[in-house]
Amino acid sequence: MTILLSLLGTKAYGFYMFLLDTAAQPAASPAGTPAMGGDETKFSMYEIFKNLDAIAYTVVGILLLMSVYSIAIMVERYLTYSQAKKQSREFAPRVAQALKNDKIEEAINISDKHRRSHLAMIVNSGLQEFRAHEQSSEISGDEIEASKRALQRAIAIKTAEFRRGLTGLATIGSTAPFVGLFGTVYGILHAFQSMKNAESAGISAVAGGISEALITTALGLIVAVPAVWLFNYFTGKVDSFVVEMDNSASELIDYFLKSRTRRLNP
Repeated sequence: MTILLSLLGTKAYGFYMFLLDTAAQPAASPAGTPAMGGDETKFSMYEIFKNLDAIAYTVVGILLLMSVYSIAIMVERYLTYSQAKKQSREFAPRVAQALKNDKIEEAINISDKHRRSHLAMIVNSGLQEFRAHEQSSEISGDEIEASKRALQRAIAIKTAEFRRGLTGLATIGSTAPFVGLFGTVYGILHAFQSMKNAESAGISAVAGGISEALITTALGLIVAVPAVWLFNYFTGKVDSFVVEMDNSASELIDYFLKSRTRRLNP
């Protein structure tokens, strides 16, 4: 939870501090150079946003929407993974004890009570298949393969659930800088156009366009960096969950074989 709060705080508070830190003080003229026209160029955030045109506002709006969407994914995925981890920790020792005593029905009931646990889903799928063939009197390769396929299907379904939303994070992390870059390019073009149309080529002629460029660039990075960090973090969590599910599936197959062997060789 600390990592998530830290990254979300960086995204929200960092941009707020950026706005404050760049709040204008009158721009100082170079040493020995008088201010043009007696006016000082202002770079307050209010002045910058007030002077944005429709294209720049569109870029900023898109980036803000991407930021809100990425935060929603971050929170939802974090809660999902936390619940899966917590319930799996509660589930593992209980189901292990039930299987140790050959209480299949009890193990299935335990797994039904931990629906958010990835391990419970895998164990439930395997035990359901095992129970379907429990009354058979001989070890069949087809039965073993059927159990393996059931476990593989359960792993594939749960892995897809765990990865839901991560593609959106990756997309935002990779495209937000380019959206900001578009705003940068447009701002620079606007600045040069203003310089061309102005009678004098001072800083006041290009300040608006450059400000737009800097704002969209900074906002694009603020949106992208946390999204990339969280995507990598969540991907690592999913990979660890997949390893746990694979191990649980292998242990269930071993249990299936040992249990059937005990039945054939009492």
